[in-house]
Amino acid sequence: MEPKEWKLKALTDIWTGDRERKGDRLTPTGLMGSLRWWFEVLVRGLGGKACDPTAENVRCPGDNKKPHEGGHHCVVCELFGCTGWARKFRLMVLDDKGQVIQNQIRAGQTFVLRFIPLRPIAPEEWCLLDATLRLIADYGAIGGKTVFKPSDEPGRENVLHHKDFGLVTIEQRPEGVGCSRAIAEYVRDARWRKNFSDSAFSWASLQNFWCVKGRYLARQDTDTSSFNFVIGRPEPKNQSSQGDSWLAGRRPNRQLGIEPESKKVFSFKEPPRTFGFVQDEEEFSQIVEKLRILRDGDGNGRQPDPAWASFDPDREFLKGRQIIKQLFQ
Repeated sequence: MEPKEWKLKALTDIWTGDRERKGDRLTPTGLMGSLRWWFEVLVRGLGGKACDPTAENVRCPGDNKKPHEGGHHCVVCELFGCTGWARKFRLMVLDDKGQVIQNQIRAGQTFVLRFIPLRPIAPEEWCLLDATLRLIADYGAIGGKTVFKPSDEPGRENVLHHKDFGLVTIEQRPEGVGCSRAIAEYVRDARWRKNFSDSAFSWASLQNFWCVKGRYLARQDTDTSSFNFVIGRPEPKNQSSQGDSWLAGRRPNRQLGIEPESKKVFSFKEPPRTFGFVQDEEEFSQIVEKLRILRDGDGNGRQPDPAWASFDPDREFLKGRQIIKQLFQ
């Protein structure tokens, strides 16, 4: 069982965090968690079901099944593991000299993700892993702190919560990871566990995903924020904490039993990239309409945003189903 390696280059710093939530050290489990999350997004996008390992009564394994019986675990846990079913690989993060990286990966640094099989890994799993890494590199981001928002306000570019983290590009892929057209059948196979409700997190699917490359959302001044405009929060700074919603995210309120919930739009300035998730087809149209307003202004005082000048939604706004075709063509 030969290891397979993907050689990547960091376009921004990558945040994985340590026990004290500091980013000076590389924590491979931080990358592992991000890899698994995007793998789940891909599987759901292909029509499969992926459990939520953080949610009780939803995480694998299923009840009354032995590890090698059908329905014991989902297709994601088959590779990444769950209770009673070990992960099939060990991940090493190496520098370009083959040494284990211990410090934070910085922008411009080349690094290697080496996947060492501990048990046989099916060709379909290598295919899905490769597609996951290409999805992250071409349309998403990896690691933590990817929910930060850029800012165009003077003097704010070096503030931590305006920095970009997690953008990478793939410089070299291993041979022999090509996908067959039957990959969707693989993730939907009857052997995988499906008898759980995923309504709370089914939005995290490539079918609900959109991406615009080469453009970003940001705060322009104290009263104007293209980011808040798109997610539906008030734009002035003294009001920007209002407007919780599924798209904008929710602030926790323990007294009311409200748990924190992440926003569903992510934007990066250098290099520019914006992506997000919706709940249905209508919300795709609503996002596109807001991006058109950023391009043109609204005639009621909102001026065109230079970052969205000449934005062509037909060419630039990519939906998840288009990305699936690109990943598996």
